[in-house]
Amino acid sequence: MFGTRMSAFLKLSKRDLKYDFPSSIVVFLVALPLCLGIAMASGAPLFAGILTGIIGGIVVASISKSPLSVSGPAAGLTVIVLGAIQQLGAYETFLLAVVIAGIIQLILGIVKAGMIGNYFPSSVIIGMLAAIGITIILKQIPLAMGLTEKHAFEMDNGGGVAAFADTLLDSINYGALIICLLSLAILIYWPKLPKVNKIPAPLLVVAVGLGLAMAFQGTSFQLSQAQLVTVPVVGSFSEFTGLFTLPDFSQIVNKEVWIVAFTIAIIASLETLLSIEAVDKIDPFKRNTPTNRELIAQGVGNMASGMLGGLPMTSVIVRSSANVNAGGRTRQSAMLHGLWLFIALLAIPTVLNMIPLSCLAAILLHTGYKLAKPALFKEMYVKGWDQFIPFFMTIAVVVFTDLLTGVGVGIVVATFYILKANMKNAFKFDIIKQDDNEKAVITLAEEVTFLNKVPIQQKLYSLPKNIDKIEINGSQSKFIDKDVIEVIKDFQQNAISKGRDIQLTDIVYKK
Repeated sequence: MFGTRMSAFLKLSKRDLKYDFPSSIVVFLVALPLCLGIAMASGAPLFAGILTGIIGGIVVASISKSPLSVSGPAAGLTVIVLGAIQQLGAYETFLLAVVIAGIIQLILGIVKAGMIGNYFPSSVIIGMLAAIGITIILKQIPLAMGLTEKHAFEMDNGGGVAAFADTLLDSINYGALIICLLSLAILIYWPKLPKVNKIPAPLLVVAVGLGLAMAFQGTSFQLSQAQLVTVPVVGSFSEFTGLFTLPDFSQIVNKEVWIVAFTIAIIASLETLLSIEAVDKIDPFKRNTPTNRELIAQGVGNMASGMLGGLPMTSVIVRSSANVNAGGRTRQSAMLHGLWLFIALLAIPTVLNMIPLSCLAAILLHTGYKLAKPALFKEMYVKGWDQFIPFFMTIAVVVFTDLLTGVGVGIVVATFYILKANMKNAFKFDIIKQDDNEKAVITLAEEVTFLNKVPIQQKLYSLPKNIDKIEINGSQSKFIDKDVIEVIKDFQQNAISKGRDIQLTDIVYKK
């Protein structure tokens, strides 16, 4: 009876299971290396990455009404998580911020704030994701070369750039570098091959990485333990429960925790809503996901993840698109992928610990490139300066400072261009010939705010003196600011005093 009720609650479908089961396997194979890689890039325990994927699959998918979205740790949050863990000083304190972020998302969903993404300029959001891509690339380059010691990156030997270069070349593990380069080649070219490309490229990368790491043993290319994945191997139930980390609730009054929590909540919500929109567009059945319900699901997921020691999560476009392409029909696929992650954690941790970090770095380098590919810069440039400048400024400030500052600067710059465009579009100006005379017709826009006051005023007082007939038409306006009406009335008095024929049509204050 319990099983029947649970099935009814989740609306599981035996009819769609024949599609969702194989799709869940594909999503699992894509998600496993990404969970490990994103945890690594975030400076968090690798166990936390898999745990987040499990919760994203089982918990979030069971609450969400998105048929195809798959949630888990997201590349778009790695910069925030890495900085937050360092800033807060303890992983347990960071987990508290994740729990609070989940509560904030839950509240956003309850108050129906699912349209929040529409209020952020797309140029800033795209710039934010591109900046995250660049940051991921910069962070993963050392691991791609097998550099694990801090001194390998620092010019502390007093020898200048040349000595630093020598130290760097001596520190590179060429086995790790070979694995990374070959992995990148697979990620780029494997999907283009016919027939065989049904095998997920990330899975092949992990398999090749494992094979080469074993082949390099006993040679100069051999990898050290520090250059391999390290997830806990559990031998008993007590050891398993010991893997979970609880948040430090004693830091609840720490303002830094709340700043991190709000940052995670806003960025995670935006990334989720953007991903949901993209997934709905590629859904072959063109279903529409309730965004408010999705925020509630993500909020519950992040609360659970923070309580158990996981990372913040979002709906992830990479896994979701893999789900669509593999023929997934319902959220059963996402839930089953979470189950497969859980089984892998318990059954094959020893195999996971043989995966080279450099092949995970390759997956993240490829992910970062897709977020910040050169074609994106060209596309934004073609759209015009009003799109490119906010986009570029967001990237520059995020890369050289932090994500929140970069997004803030991007919004300010985008707002400047929005206001500038609004000022230009205050009215339409026409010259109409009537017999031997000319008539100036100024038709006000639908919304005329105080920001339009200056351009309207400048236009009125710059009209040629030989035009004696002037019409100012507000019939198409739904709102005219009182300041603008005052400017028009003043001009009317000025024009009448000079013997000009001026006609005001529907120039009244409209609420």
